Amino acid sequence: MLNRMKLRQGQTWKLGDQYIRIVVLERLAVEYKILTDLLVREGTRHHASKKEFCNLIKKATLMSAADLQAQDPTFLP
Repeated sequence: MLNRMKLRQGQTWKLGDQYIRIVVLERLAVEYKILTDLLVREGTRHHASKKEFCNLIKKATLMSAADLQAQDPTFLP
């Protein structure tokens, strides 16, 4: 059985030493921000189709609220 993941606005994914946060989620497109540090919260915004975005995060891991709070104590789920 294949476990499917739902994309949601505000999700943060870790890919190598970068973080990818979904900023705007539309029906066929995703606007996301690539961050190098979660505490700074500054990064570059990108726009991609959902298919392109899913290929980008294929090897990334979804960060849970507990993971995000460990990285940034001011994070509120």
